[in-house]
Amino acid sequence: MGQPHLASREANTAPRSIGAMTLSTKCRDGRTGIDRFRTSGASKVAFPRRKDAVEAIVLNTSGGLTGGDRFEASASAGPDSHLILTTQAAERAYRSTSGAACVSTRLSVAMGAVLHWLPQELIMFDGGCLNRRLDVDVTDGAEAVLVEPVVFGRRAMGETRISGSFRDRITLRHDGRPIYWDRINLTGSISASLDRPAIAGGMTALASALYFGPRAEALLPIVRQLLPKTGGASLVAPDLLTIRLLAADSYLLRQWLVPVLERLTETTLPKSWRF
Repeated sequence: MGQPHLASREANTAPRSIGAMTLSTKCRDGRTGIDRFRTSGASKVAFPRRKDAVEAIVLNTSGGLTGGDRFEASASAGPDSHLILTTQAAERAYRSTSGAACVSTRLSVAMGAVLHWLPQELIMFDGGCLNRRLDVDVTDGAEAVLVEPVVFGRRAMGETRISGSFRDRITLRHDGRPIYWDRINLTGSISASLDRPAIAGGMTALASALYFGPRAEALLPIVRQLLPKTGGASLVAPDLLTIRLLAADSYLLRQWLVPVLERLTETTLPKSWRF
């Protein structure tokens, strides 16, 4: 009698999406190419043609994130290479009935290399539960631009009150030494937390961005001129510029964020950002 019961229990268990990606780049004869690459599960990558860098568009073929999903990504820009990572579209964290979805990304940038981490926004739906972490290692002579945009609900669709759990961690290390450590922990009524003046003042879209490299101090006044009153930029170290931006919705967030990212990267954003 035990076997039918086990089969019935497995049939009622919601499927889980698992994905993994590993990518590294190298420089040969002055041009960047792929060194190592591997994907598995629901993680796929497209590589648009580009002469000045390797551009990788990461895709989640499961269509979104929900409880129990697990995604891991590891990317490394080798010495003197240029790697750009982005996503095909906005990621979605849907209502969860079985724990949290977990997304972990680890990046490293070698001497003389440039890495741009430019995912499109994450949309948190009502009831979503997500644990996410980004760990970045840079060395002397490296340059990195990192951004993590998040939108809580779709205001145009009437999704104005969002509850759930969003735990986010960003860590940046320079030659093994932590120089930036950011935590976001929103649980329960996320909208009520965002309404508080000391947190978001009613804004529902936010972005955290970092620039590490030799242009940090020169970029500070330029970035500040591009930001609205709900944004700010600080030079926390001679080679580290931090940016935080709040907006009422995803449209306004992009309107302010895109010019900032174009100045940080000194190039136009990947085509997937303009679809």
